[in-house]
Amino acid sequence: MAQDSAARPARRAGDHGHRGRLSREVVLAAALELVDREGLSALSMRRLGAELGVEAMALYRYAHGKDALLDGLVEALYLRLEQNLDQASAAPDADWRAGLHRMALQTYQACLAHPHVVPLLATRMLAVPLAQRPLAVLRSHERMLALLRTAGLGPVQTAAAFRAVTAWILGYVSVELGAMVDNPAEPDPSFRLGLHRMPAQELPNLREITPVLAERGGYAGLIAGLDALLERFTSEEPQAASGG
Repeated sequence: MAQDSAARPARRAGDHGHRGRLSREVVLAAALELVDREGLSALSMRRLGAELGVEAMALYRYAHGKDALLDGLVEALYLRLEQNLDQASAAPDADWRAGLHRMALQTYQACLAHPHVVPLLATRMLAVPLAQRPLAVLRSHERMLALLRTAGLGPVQTAAAFRAVTAWILGYVSVELGAMVDNPAEPDPSFRLGLHRMPAQELPNLREITPVLAERGGYAGLIAGLDALLERFTSEEPQAASGG
């Protein structure tokens, strides 16, 4: 044990670690990498400090505790989404529908790249009031709302479309990432998916559809559902959307 301790680089009490001087961006990037690699259960101030080569107390300047780190993971994902959107389109989208397609695609790709963070997109949004969410999250909301207003929707229609589109994108990603495989080592698809565990008489539809659900719907399925929603909101009469 003494040899193992001696072999490890010493953690420092200051704000310089393995990656140089700490900043919020450095801390959140390290937290995201740790969670990508080992899951949310691995994240703690102590463990993150070890990753960065500093004492856990040095991190409290950048995150006040575990909840702040969880919010920071959401922030980090949205920052990467924002960067990807900016790189994909140097100029503002003239076509609002193409802009929403681009947002959906980049959100889908960001979530698949960081699957352990996806549950936080729901749980932390429930725990954090709108005005206190990270600025990167609010900028994403603003971007989507601007595109919907460009489509000619009024405030009530825009709010309804925003809820529906956001729910569809995040819900679709959550279903895509849902655990399906019961026994990865089993070559037979039925046993691999655990269909033998489902009562045939009680769950006939689920048994039939599970092999299809196990295949990701991909970008095409995401956009098909998105366009169906957009058609619903852009084809209706404005009075119907705002009526009581």
